[in-house]
Amino acid sequence: MTEVIAIFPGQGAQQVGMLADLAAEYSLIGETFAQASEAVGMDLWALIQNGPAETLNLTYNAQPVLLTSSVAILRLIQAHCPALQIVAAAGHSLGEYSALVAADSIDFVDAVRLVRQRGQLMEQAVPAGQGGMAAILGLDEATIRQVCDDASAAGVVEPANFNAPGQIVIAGAMTGIEKAIELAKAAGAKRALPLAVSGPFHSSLMRAAAEEFKDALAAVQWRAAEFPVYHNVDNAPAPLAEVQEKLLGQLYSPVNWTGAVAAVRSKADVAIEFGPGKVLAGLNKRIDKTLATYGTGDLASAQAAMAMIQGQQA
Repeated sequence: MTEVIAIFPGQGAQQVGMLADLAAEYSLIGETFAQASEAVGMDLWALIQNGPAETLNLTYNAQPVLLTSSVAILRLIQAHCPALQIVAAAGHSLGEYSALVAADSIDFVDAVRLVRQRGQLMEQAVPAGQGGMAAILGLDEATIRQVCDDASAAGVVEPANFNAPGQIVIAGAMTGIEKAIELAKAAGAKRALPLAVSGPFHSSLMRAAAEEFKDALAAVQWRAAEFPVYHNVDNAPAPLAEVQEKLLGQLYSPVNWTGAVAAVRSKADVAIEFGPGKVLAGLNKRIDKTLATYGTGDLASAQAAMAMIQGQQA
């Protein structure tokens, strides 16, 4: 068996035209999208192939699309590589739901519906234009926290994503974000720029969304995970009784991807990023160069990952 850590990307990995070459080669991609499209009552495959990007990037569209992409690619590789053994999983924000599907903790169809609702609630939590996020490059965690504290008089602003050393995302009210960008540049940041997102995700301003999401999570059947899934809120697996609480907390708590990689690293020497793009593979290189990470978001990458699995088995 080939033991791997499965990792799953979050919002931002989507782009118009993604997975087209995989779908042309493997019918399982289209079949998975058909299943998801029926679950949410819209043609998700047409959306990712035709766009427009503005519609695809809406939070409540991007989230079901990305989860479906990750699950479709996972199913494809599992079908062709019976030697694959996932020993642990982690996902970046939305990707945590993909990880839970992979671990059979939740049915795929239920997860697709859940993340669409999650996206709708996240969009609604803060009026458009009043909240956002910004990427800060080149400052350490302590400096970022100080910048946020100093900027908070202008508006709520907090660390939201610890993506890799020197790459941290902040979130909050636009007034706070603007002040924090100014202070970060003054503190020596290489770059400090607003992100094209519709809200202050993973900040305390998302608590209202979490409160509304509670009933939706409770209405779904959950099962004990088949392998450890490391949750964003504490970079640790959770017993079944605590999974919903971890998912609610994730909405208004930072995503510590640096900590996630450190937490899963002892489980295997190889990670596979199931989903479009190679965002997590890029972050992993900056966090831990000894963890080989394979992408799967296009035909060449997916086939290289399958060859790796099959080669290790041989």
